[in-house]
Amino acid sequence: MSRVSTKALPGTPQAPGAARLFVRETLTEWHLDHVADDVVLLTSELVTNAVVHAGTAIELTCRLDTARTPAALEIEVDDLHPTRTIAPRDAKPMDGMQTSGRGLALTSMLADAWGITYTRKAKRVWIRIELVGCSEEHTAGAPASAPAVAAAPLDSLHVAVVVSDGAGRVTSWNSEAEALLGWPAKEAMAMPLEELVAWREHGAHAMTLPDVLTMGRWRGESRMRHRDGRLVPVYLSHLRIHGRFQDHRTIWLVVASDHRYVLSLPSIPARRETDQRIKDVFSSGRTVAEQLETAAQIVHASGGSDAVYILLTGQEDGWFTVAAAAGDATGLMRVAVTGIFEQNAPSIVDDLAVSDATLGETLRARSLACAPLVAGGEIVGQLVVTAAAPGRFEGDVAVSLQHVAERLAAALERERQVERERALRGRLAFLAEAGELLAGVHDEDLIAALTARLVVPKIATWAAVYLTGLSGASRLAHVWHAEERYNSALRKALPLSMSGGPPQPLGRESVVSFPLRTGDRPVGTLVLGRAEPILPRELASLLDDLCRRVALSLHSAMLYSRQATTSRVLQRSLLPLQLAAMPGLESAVVYEPAEEDAHVGGDFYDLFSVAGHWCFALGDVCGRGPEAAAVTGLARHAVRLLAKERYAVADILDRLNRTLLEEEQEGRFLSLLYGELTPLPRGGALCTIASAGHPPPLRLRSAGGVDTVATPQLLLGIQDNVRFFDETFELAQDDVLLCVTDGVTERRNGDRLLDDDDGLVKLLATCGGLSAHGVAERVRQAVESFAADPSQDDVAMLVIKAKQAMSAIRA
Repeated sequence: MSRVSTKALPGTPQAPGAARLFVRETLTEWHLDHVADDVVLLTSELVTNAVVHAGTAIELTCRLDTARTPAALEIEVDDLHPTRTIAPRDAKPMDGMQTSGRGLALTSMLADAWGITYTRKAKRVWIRIELVGCSEEHTAGAPASAPAVAAAPLDSLHVAVVVSDGAGRVTSWNSEAEALLGWPAKEAMAMPLEELVAWREHGAHAMTLPDVLTMGRWRGESRMRHRDGRLVPVYLSHLRIHGRFQDHRTIWLVVASDHRYVLSLPSIPARRETDQRIKDVFSSGRTVAEQLETAAQIVHASGGSDAVYILLTGQEDGWFTVAAAAGDATGLMRVAVTGIFEQNAPSIVDDLAVSDATLGETLRARSLACAPLVAGGEIVGQLVVTAAAPGRFEGDVAVSLQHVAERLAAALERERQVERERALRGRLAFLAEAGELLAGVHDEDLIAALTARLVVPKIATWAAVYLTGLSGASRLAHVWHAEERYNSALRKALPLSMSGGPPQPLGRESVVSFPLRTGDRPVGTLVLGRAEPILPRELASLLDDLCRRVALSLHSAMLYSRQATTSRVLQRSLLPLQLAAMPGLESAVVYEPAEEDAHVGGDFYDLFSVAGHWCFALGDVCGRGPEAAAVTGLARHAVRLLAKERYAVADILDRLNRTLLEEEQEGRFLSLLYGELTPLPRGGALCTIASAGHPPPLRLRSAGGVDTVATPQLLLGIQDNVRFFDETFELAQDDVLLCVTDGVTERRNGDRLLDDDDGLVKLLATCGGLSAHGVAERVRQAVESFAADPSQDDVAMLVIKAKQAMSAIRA
């Protein structure tokens, strides 16, 4: 008869948990609690892989077949993608009912058979666990520790006794062995066990025959070759007798698979109790450290070992740290990673004195059993039990340890995931803070100061930043200590450059340095003093990221500094270094480029003297930036050169117009106001002026009143064969001449301009009695306050005020 229970599960991360609950409830209902732990573990593994690799809805089936001999429990997991492989973790897909190839780490230990079958609509992964001694009536009550009725007749029972030597050759063969396998003793003697045993290796981590031969005790299923060539399913139990290597012997007890109950052990109540206690520990609200310590004590209390260690990967490669211990532990802090601890499957070492004497001395033990803690596909630790005497552990111990190790690994993985997320958030927050602080900073020393204060005291006790210049020389730019009173002493103690190598430890702190590089070019070094002797890998990686950001900021600052210096020198050459002094006249200039950090924009001015008279110019180049500055330089220098060649005002505009047109670059045009001032003996000056597309200059008379003193003409650089003309007027004593660019007249506030309704004329009319500087400042303030937003155009103005006569000045 058969019993079947089926449950549909969604393909979500919650499916494995629901599957475990369903299987445990089903097995409790069928009174199969003695196998529940193994079955739940395997079911969780299969469902997890179906969710990960198939991603579809899942159908889970529990089937109890009591009609077969022996009775069997089967677990089937169906997904809805039959063409997609459901591969156990670290496993290759199996075809049909095949059980070879790589499988789950515990499948070959816990399941009697497993494989994959296909239907038209689904792929089915199944496992089978044989229930020796279990029949229909046994599912109605608690399972018996021995079968009520033998699964096979006792008159066919043969208990073969075989003895092999250390090389694995048969040295003793009884008559029961001949009855079971057909080989007479004279033929079986000296045969290698490899020829008699057809060993089944279910998974990549399953034990091989040589592995079994090294164990003190072992029991399990296999097949042996009958003399007639067929393979006989058998159940074996062996005991290894110790002594000198050449005297090693292994005693094998062999029965037919149908009589396995004679040699197999019933379920171990202690193991079930231990597993339940472990589950209770990890379902509690204790910290991970408390969970590990309690788990070690529970494993030790379950008996069979002198000491228990829980080892976890530490900061140092090649070493495990002792996270918890119980029993006769040696007070170790760390244990070296050896070949025994690099395996992905449980291991049993019969005698450490033979296989790994160094580890035996470290643990003060002769025998050892361990199970790996695997999280994220990597070994993150080991659960280890040891004993002072050799040969203390059997195969069941390894399986029990793996049960506990699975739960330890799951708890550690959860904690590590939380820690990774916490560390990632902290890392991102730290780097975001660094990026925000360093963004837009173009001063190298300020970057060095910010960097040092970023890492102190969060990461280091003190920090020093050395900067490397273009010549390759380094200098100590900034130091910072967690206790500021030590800053001065720290600076004196550190070398002034890195030419002699990184600083040596100054006290108890260990010193670590990180290069600041962009590509192959060094830009500096970050030196840290830390109280901790070891720098964790995660922290080193964070500092590497920080140093890359700092190096890029330093490189940008260096480039900016060089570019700013070059730009500053070039821009200063585009403006007059100083204004010519004009006897009898007072002048004032306001010049404010709109572009941030620019010294010269599209507007320009000049005021110079030529042969007894003074020349002034105010211009506005179309455009902004370097292109406009290039035209600025061309126009200003051309005006000066032509004026010194004694060209008339109008002729200067004509020739500058042709020069711009000869450049043949579209859009290179400008407005220009140019004039010459000749002082008059009675005071004031005679002004000859021409305006090429420029806002007309305004004259404020001493008696009041404002008028325009030039006629607007065509822009320069627009049209060839155009003739410009000039105009002459007198600038009487105390008269003021105001010349501005369109950055003043077209100052905008919404839809209004400053010069709307003769706004500039009205403004100038209020400046009576002011000096040239006073007029310039009042107009500047009016431009600035006209709107809340900064001006988007260059602002330039030239103010000239006529003063006393030259004769009065000489007197």
